[in-house]
Amino acid sequence: MNPFTHLHVHTQYSILDGASNIPLLLTKAKEDGMMAVAITDHGNMFGVKEFYNEAKKLGIKPIIGCEVYISVHGRQDRSVNEDRSSRHLIILAKNKKGYENLSKLVSRGYTEGFYYKPRIDFDLISQFHEGLIISSSCLGGEIPQAIANEGMEAAEKIVERYKGLLGPDFYLELQRHPTGIPETDREVFYASRM
Repeated sequence: MNPFTHLHVHTQYSILDGASNIPLLLTKAKEDGMMAVAITDHGNMFGVKEFYNEAKKLGIKPIIGCEVYISVHGRQDRSVNEDRSSRHLIILAKNKKGYENLSKLVSRGYTEGFYYKPRIDFDLISQFHEGLIISSSCLGGEIPQAIANEGMEAAEKIVERYKGLLGPDFYLELQRHPTGIPETDREVFYASRM
């Protein structure tokens, strides 16, 4: 198997979305020859300590992250129904400063932005982006949702905003969809070439 690292992984700490038991997940990664794997649970970092300890035991590099919820109208706005579900974004820590900043973002999602889910916003990311790598996430992400609901021009503005802040530490995530959503796949691929 060619070297491969999963960077968007949910565990049992992603309620109603993840079923991966951390020790079994890491054992399977080791069996498959993976040298690293990420943890990106929805809105929380509850499994990070267990994940880190288990990965170290098996000689796998643990990549700490979170799939955060982004508020469209600002983390403190609770007046818009659209923000009940929020949009997703993958954030990975690339160093100790990144881990500290990721912890701050996730904590503030609960203390400042909670509205059905712990939400953050671009302003908060702007304050705490040092040491972070950010990916556009799944179909629930800001960019795919902008493509689906507002068109490519809106998605391009979001891409430029993140690229302006993060430079080469911002990535567009591509996922194959077994149910077949070729229009979205094509449009996200187009956006990735910007």
